[in-house]
Amino acid sequence: MSGEPSQRRQEQTPSRWAKWREVGLFLWALMATAAIIILAVFYQHQTSGSSDKTADGKQPTGKRNLVFMVSDGMGPTSLSLTRSWRQYVEGLPYDDALVLDRHLIGQSRTRSSSSLVTDSAAGATAFSCGMKSYNGAISVLPDFSPCGSVMEAAKMAGYTTGLVVTTRITDATPACFASHVRRREMEDQIADQLIGNGPLGRQVDLIFGGGRCHFLPNTTEGGCRVDDSDLIKQAEHDGWNYLSTREDFDNVGTSVKMPVLGLFASYDIPYEIDRRHVDDVYPSLEEMAVTALKTLKAATKDSDKGFFVMIEGSRIDHAGHANDPAAQVHEVLSYDRTIQAVLDFLDEDETEGIMVSTSDHETGGLATARRKNTPEFPSLRKCTNTYSRTGSYTIPPLPLVPRCLGQRLQLCRIHDTTIPAPPRLSPRRRLPNPHS
Repeated sequence: MSGEPSQRRQEQTPSRWAKWREVGLFLWALMATAAIIILAVFYQHQTSGSSDKTADGKQPTGKRNLVFMVSDGMGPTSLSLTRSWRQYVEGLPYDDALVLDRHLIGQSRTRSSSSLVTDSAAGATAFSCGMKSYNGAISVLPDFSPCGSVMEAAKMAGYTTGLVVTTRITDATPACFASHVRRREMEDQIADQLIGNGPLGRQVDLIFGGGRCHFLPNTTEGGCRVDDSDLIKQAEHDGWNYLSTREDFDNVGTSVKMPVLGLFASYDIPYEIDRRHVDDVYPSLEEMAVTALKTLKAATKDSDKGFFVMIEGSRIDHAGHANDPAAQVHEVLSYDRTIQAVLDFLDEDETEGIMVSTSDHETGGLATARRKNTPEFPSLRKCTNTYSRTGSYTIPPLPLVPRCLGQRLQLCRIHDTTIPAPPRLSPRRRLPNPHS
């Protein structure tokens, strides 16, 4: 008996404890990892759901309003030019910001089904239908079948609807929300559908903008239709309240009976840089937006549904096409003031609401850079020197500016088909083709 087995037992005891210690540590690490994963999933679920909750953490219920705004043809360089010009002219500090700057949360990517560079028609079709289509399409898909718009979905859900623009109301962006044609140039047919002569009937309750000539027959002074249809006369017969002058606009009041057709210019309302000198003739974008919001609020006072309105800073685009930086600056400033007016309305209104603003494309190849002082391009001291050499569309990432009551927002970059409305209002469906 040498006692060697006893020694082996003593050597094996620490080895067994080490093994069990390793097993315990492994199990502890496994449970800790599982707990972290569970907590992460729970946190992500809570965070992703927060966009559908109010400030007190409850799911929003009841009456709500949606304001969708489009700064047509405005990109980051448009904002940079406007911001620098305003700082210089008004003697503001270099870090002074536009209203748009203070609410910018992300960017949107845009293109059409036919081109890397979208036009306003395909861009607005993406906004209104949530689907891509070809340049020139007015809420029809590449196979020419109509797609249901967010305004049509809102109308079917019982919402009151409106369109406010500074261009012709038959232009591409407003047309995509309440009409369906193959080409944006078909403005006479767009006008027909806007007053209710379409397969779904009237889809818009309030219209403010220009484009009167497309509602008048070619036999009438000021008419530009290719036929002799008098849509204004027909609209009044069908119950529309027609406004055509600044005096009509100023006297409209919130008690006006819907629907309202306000056509304040034969073609486009003048650029803001010119309109301000004929303020007694044409209302501004800000004035039309505020009046529309108040009118729609009054119209839905006794309804359990709110309203949906599309407001467009239309002529930023035109100034870009024309390579007119002076006009573009004043158009952007007008849009910026309108954004503030909408925010003020939402803050004061007792009904919960949301505002989303974005652009469809940039226009004109605008570039801001410092250049040498030459006779052709004199340098402007302390001011960003800007010029452009093209009138075409361009495709930088475009500003996305939502304003959601009681919602937590994060920086994002999304596609233009996901912008305009909550999923419950976005039909993403095809309508029966009236031409088939």
